[in-house]
Amino acid sequence: MNKLRNFLSRNPMTFLLAVLPFVLAAQLLHWSPILTFALACIGIIPFAAYIGEATEALAVYTGPRVGALLNATLGNAAELIITIVAVRAGLLELVKASITGSILGNLLLVLGFSMILGGIKHGEQTFNRKNASRNAILLVLAVVTLVIPSLLSHAIGPEGSPKVEALSIGVAIVMMALYGLGLFDASRSNDGPLSHTLPEAARQHWSKTQAFIILALATGGIVWLSEALVHVAEDVMAGLGMSEFFLGIILVPIIGNVAEHLVAVQVAVKNKMDLSVEIAVSSSLQIALFVAPLLVFISLAMGNPLQIVFNQFELIALMAGVLVSALVSADGESTWLEGTALLAIYIILALAFFLM
Repeated sequence: MNKLRNFLSRNPMTFLLAVLPFVLAAQLLHWSPILTFALACIGIIPFAAYIGEATEALAVYTGPRVGALLNATLGNAAELIITIVAVRAGLLELVKASITGSILGNLLLVLGFSMILGGIKHGEQTFNRKNASRNAILLVLAVVTLVIPSLLSHAIGPEGSPKVEALSIGVAIVMMALYGLGLFDASRSNDGPLSHTLPEAARQHWSKTQAFIILALATGGIVWLSEALVHVAEDVMAGLGMSEFFLGIILVPIIGNVAEHLVAVQVAVKNKMDLSVEIAVSSSLQIALFVAPLLVFISLAMGNPLQIVFNQFELIALMAGVLVSALVSADGESTWLEGTALLAIYIILALAFFLM
């Protein structure tokens, strides 16, 4: 347990766990929904970090192939849990918006900050141009799988009809098959876009038992906090004049992925731009090809069917985000100015979504 205590003392996010008693008090004493929501959001951040750390620790023992599967499957575990709770509550628009927001957040917000901070410290940074080209193609394919059913469903039938439901299920099966092929390719390569790992120095070498315990506790903590967050979500939206769309597309993705986002920025500052780009891209691919189709099947089991039908604003934002990030990374070089451009586009989109 000494290793575990040492980790808890070194992890800069550990202090955020101090909000947990306040979350419990807020639930029992019926504090302001906005305060409860804010406390729950803060509490999710360290738990999400612990899931990532536990996954990396397990990957040390399982070997590269199983490790790649663990990293790819649990890379967005925190957001998946939040969205599952939201599906059960019937907040389907929030769930679909969070899928869009996660992809945009990784490609514009995370890459933008990484390029800005890395560029300020190191000037022009370089990364593997071949990998960047491959990643761009995969991103386009991933977004196309989301765009096609959204555009064609209106010609098939009204949203919620059996035919549109069948289309969503069929597309989800194809997406997960593509994801599985990506994992197979990642298991044969150390630099695949679905197999990113943290630098050796950043890994916490716990025992298997310690890693499993942390993983279970962190997962349970996120489930509890997600319940608290979703329970007051509608009151928060009404109180702040915020739409369900904005909550899903901006706030939920940032909350669920903040730990991974910080890692991407940190490695960019250390002049490891290849890894930073890979983390951002792999997370986007996981959301599009794994989390989205998985939610389709989970929602069916819960009796709140989620269909892969996005509105026109989400589709435009997705296509713009993928196009701009692909153009910026096509030459295998990045500067702080390119990062600023990505961040500026993200801010403009966030402002537009807030005012919708």
